[in-house]
Amino acid sequence: MGETLKDVQRARMSVALVFAVHGAVTGTFVTRIPWIKDHLDLSPGQLGLALVFPAVGASVAMPLAGRIVHRLGARTALQGLLTLWCLSLALPALSPHLVVFCLALFLYGATAGMSDVAMNAQGVEVEKRLGRSIMSGLHGMWSVGGLVASAFGVLAAHQHVDARIQYAVTAAILTVLAQVVSRGVLDVRPTADEEAPPRFALPPKEALVIGLVGFCAVFAEGASMDWSGVYLRDITGASSSVAAACFTAFAATMAAARLAGDAVVRRLGPVRAVRLSGAVATTGGLLVVFASSPYVAIPGFALIGIGIAVVVPLAFAAAGRAGSNPSQSIAGVATITYTSGLVAPAVVGGIAQASSLTVSFIAVTLLAAALIPSATAMRHRKSVNAPVATSGSLEPTH
Repeated sequence: MGETLKDVQRARMSVALVFAVHGAVTGTFVTRIPWIKDHLDLSPGQLGLALVFPAVGASVAMPLAGRIVHRLGARTALQGLLTLWCLSLALPALSPHLVVFCLALFLYGATAGMSDVAMNAQGVEVEKRLGRSIMSGLHGMWSVGGLVASAFGVLAAHQHVDARIQYAVTAAILTVLAQVVSRGVLDVRPTADEEAPPRFALPPKEALVIGLVGFCAVFAEGASMDWSGVYLRDITGASSSVAAACFTAFAATMAAARLAGDAVVRRLGPVRAVRLSGAVATTGGLLVVFASSPYVAIPGFALIGIGIAVVVPLAFAAAGRAGSNPSQSIAGVATITYTSGLVAPAVVGGIAQASSLTVSFIAVTLLAAALIPSATAMRHRKSVNAPVATSGSLEPTH
């Protein structure tokens, strides 16, 4: 059954709100990581170890997302997976010790990864029907959601609100929102003769290189999101509220850059856009590494956010057009890029345990710099902009 242009426009709004809800879960979680670290009396190495479990959960679960979408349909699958992701937010702060914390983060990562694949696949479907680039703007809405949620996190930290209460209340609110906003997305279903995707969706060769570019950007994003607050407090001597505000600055600049990203990509092209992004992120990383004051480190994290903003949306958009099976490409590339962001905090913690957080962010800066020479991998084999639909009906493209 075909969709009208009005249906697709409604779906675009709905999937944008889905991205915002997804980002709000992350924004809520990361602003209170310093609270969890102190509450459980974790060393940097222990925190880094715990933060590897979301990566394990995501790695195990993300390849299954395509099969879930195939069996339940895009709308039902997204609604269910996003709801589970929101509910998982309440678990980490309730953990009484490190072992339970690791198990909670495993579930957190598994639901995060599967819902991420489902919503990005939905975004690519809407982009195809509209015939113009929208993925950067959708990821911008993810950042907006993270920004709004982090602002509440800063307020909660400043008022010394118990993170267990904050997480539980926020999880309940976001669960209701997830149910509402998911109703308007496209209800894409497989055709009768379409085979179910494999249980483990490896990306085709074309998408693999794209995934490696995304790996560098998402590593910098994950490291900055989860460790910026600790870095500000432990390295530059910032207060808890200022440390929490660092993620707000990071999310704000990344949101602004992503919301403007589609226009930038159309003007510069994906290759030049990624090269410029790498240069900006590298500059930000250098400011962080050499910072002795939070007033230098916060702009550094902000520049990292600006620099990596359009790289991830470009990677997902390109993945949707790589290979013969878009869903498999998206799931495969999402596994590479998303796992990178979840592994990054653990790697940063391990390096910090062995040396210092400053050395950890030297490694982050080097990965950001790697975007400059690797940008050629983002050159599209197929045009990003399909013909714009002008008719009243849009037929599914499967």
